[in-house]
Amino acid sequence: MATVPMQRTLFESIAFSQRRLAETQQQLATGKKAPDFASLGIETMRNLSARTLLARQEAHAAVGARVGTTLALVDTQIGGIEEAMNDLRTKLLEASATGRAEGLQELAEETFQRFRTALNSDEGGTFLFAGSRTDTAPFVPASLAASAGVPTANAFANDNVEASARVAEGYDIAYGTTASALGAGLYDAFRTLAGIGPIPDAPTPAQLAALGQAVGQINDGMKSLRAVRAEVGRRQAQVESMTDRAADRALIMERLVARNEDADMAEVASTLTQQQTTLQASYTVFSRLSNLSLVNFLR
Repeated sequence: MATVPMQRTLFESIAFSQRRLAETQQQLATGKKAPDFASLGIETMRNLSARTLLARQEAHAAVGARVGTTLALVDTQIGGIEEAMNDLRTKLLEASATGRAEGLQELAEETFQRFRTALNSDEGGTFLFAGSRTDTAPFVPASLAASAGVPTANAFANDNVEASARVAEGYDIAYGTTASALGAGLYDAFRTLAGIGPIPDAPTPAQLAALGQAVGQINDGMKSLRAVRAEVGRRQAQVESMTDRAADRALIMERLVARNEDADMAEVASTLTQQQTTLQASYTVFSRLSNLSLVNFLR
């Protein structure tokens, strides 16, 4: 009769050991201390706050990376315009100095197309230099000859709204620029060249004077272009710094979350072995007690 309460006690002990073993096996499978936030106890609120901050910093880092990519594309397009205009200016200076302009017409047309392509470049279908009018090509004239009849005010279809993004808590950075800010001065030079008509190999004095005027307009336009490019470079450095800070903060939050949520796998493995041994011992004791009988003592 005395074995009945003892067996009940062993049943409860075995059930408790099985629950503990199941919890440890779950920790080993998931790598987490607890199956839900409620089971973390006093660390629950701290971890919820840490996860909120982590999501925010990861979002800022992602936005910063996207803005950095856009600024890199902008800088590449501006660099292409600057290179093409430098080549054209050199050829114009040679023509003004020598009175010969072989190949100048072809170079002017090629440079115009490079200029137009850069200003109408896009990122994923969104025009880079259109301001808020991202579905409209910001530069209108289709050819050098067509620019002669299109004044500067009508040559650009962009507005003056610059794109901006939040790259840090409470801090937005403007990262867009517009086609008119980049190319208005340079477009004046193209209009001057288009007004000459087809440039002959031996320009007239009036045509040479127009070529000299175009050189001056290119010089003025390049100043504006380089100022914009310098600002783009400054913003690139700023965004890179903000992105790195957001990534660092996210790493700190990840470590805090991991410290409160992630299980120590070495400790879990050791605990699992101990619990398996304990449960096996409980089974052995229960088996022996189950074989006890009063009849054996009465014989």
